[in-house]
Amino acid sequence: MPQYGYSIFGLDPDRTAIASARELDISPKAAREICNTIKGMFLDKAKEYLEDVIDMKKAVPYKRHKKHVAHRKELSKWPSGRFPVKAAKKILEVLENAENNAEFKGLDVERMKIIHASSHKAMILKRYLPRAHGSSSPRFNYLSHIELAIEEV
Repeated sequence: MPQYGYSIFGLDPDRTAIASARELDISPKAAREICNTIKGMFLDKAKEYLEDVIDMKKAVPYKRHKKHVAHRKELSKWPSGRFPVKAAKKILEVLENAENNAEFKGLDVERMKIIHASSHKAMILKRYLPRAHGSSSPRFNYLSHIELAIEEV
């Protein structure tokens, strides 16, 4: 079993709380766009935003992976976006874990702000689907790592 660390250093342990999830079965592209969107938000606003994404009321702006992505009328500053429901559910769970870690440390949860939200590509589960005439098609499953750090402001 590998020993995973965090990609952020120099945090004050008296004011911050961190949480991570490894080998999640979510799209690395969707995870990256969600993490980019919630970075800098306050904790309650980010949770409300992710719940709206799960209910398909608000779209996540796709800024890097935007080819062939439809435009959404509710996005004001960026035209293209999607509703990555599965990734939003998993990231909301990690966000609630970070909130519980902060509450356990005795920090004020009402004043917590997300200072670090990142996603990394994880292992690829490689499978192949047999086809006609002895050929096969790849059926890969891409996994993701999620890291979140929140700080009391």
